[in-house]
Amino acid sequence: MPVALVKAKLICLEPRIDSQQGLDLYLIPPTKPANIMEFKSIIFILSVFSLCFLTLLHASDPPLSLEYYKSTCPNAEAIVRKEMECAVQSDLRNAAFILRLHFHDCFVQGCDGSVLLDDTYTLKGEKKAPTNLNALKGFEIIDRIKNKLESECPGTVSCADALTIAARDATVLVGGPYWDVPVGRKDSKTASISQVESNIPGANDGLLSMIAKFVYQSLSVTDMVALSGAHTIGMARCTNYRSRIYGDYQTTATMNTIAESNLKTLKSTCPAAGGGDNNEAAMDYISPNLFDNTYYHILLRGEGLLNSDQELYSSVLGVQTSKLVKKYAEDQIAFFEQFSESMVKLGNITNPETYVDGEVRKNCRFVNT
Repeated sequence: MPVALVKAKLICLEPRIDSQQGLDLYLIPPTKPANIMEFKSIIFILSVFSLCFLTLLHASDPPLSLEYYKSTCPNAEAIVRKEMECAVQSDLRNAAFILRLHFHDCFVQGCDGSVLLDDTYTLKGEKKAPTNLNALKGFEIIDRIKNKLESECPGTVSCADALTIAARDATVLVGGPYWDVPVGRKDSKTASISQVESNIPGANDGLLSMIAKFVYQSLSVTDMVALSGAHTIGMARCTNYRSRIYGDYQTTATMNTIAESNLKTLKSTCPAAGGGDNNEAAMDYISPNLFDNTYYHILLRGEGLLNSDQELYSSVLGVQTSKLVKKYAEDQIAFFEQFSESMVKLGNITNPETYVDGEVRKNCRFVNT
């Protein structure tokens, strides 16, 4: 191995920082390359160095902090809370809208507010991706929150932070747990419609597919089962549960009078032959507007509305997930504690690029000009 390449490898593993000169830059040979192979080696070395430098840069990203806005916008959380109170009082479903927005934001490029961007001539947003189209709502709520924040603290609180705080408040306002939200995110200048389709778990995903998508985000199986509990206040569209109610629903469900009545109602608004694709039904038909552990009780009875939900309990591969479903069904406090912890982990999925080229958007729908 060329000496220069060995040095590159060593620097990547253990970079030498000199207090006077900064990062040691002795990768490039001092003489002109003698041949094409040596020239290619130098190009490779430069590539390695670039990767090392970016890794070092990202490793030094400003950490999220509970006191990030303590001096620059001390009333930030109070402003978000007040607007969320108004939104949830006007329509309880707004809580679920904001939670879903946050989840879909964080699973694509990290929690960077990319889900909030509108399409422009130069940017294709995520809102019209097939998975998001007709599924995401609540953008106007974030607009109102951002307007209030800009009036109080111009150019200070990112849209990504506003959405993350709002998701916590949405949960609390419908009976769910409270958790402290670390802040300091930056807003992205980009979006990724392709990552929406590859990263967001689908309604008909099998258990292994879901696990893979959560693990890709550095979230565990426990996080997956706990975060799925947010469906206790969620609604699903007919297009996402049609195959379930005309498929194995009766195989997994304990078909008592209540279950039979619910299935009949579902089929009446979601015809097998098609039509009514955007008709909605509650994923927790017992207490759809209350954040509790009823969702897990429904899974235990085999009545999960989405295939992906029922897989958590009924999949033959779900040894660990079925135990967690039982645990959270039996112990709401345990569910709340884990949900809070997992929501912090979800919110901590940041986009490293935003610390290099991010911003605090003035309007959450558009990058700054």
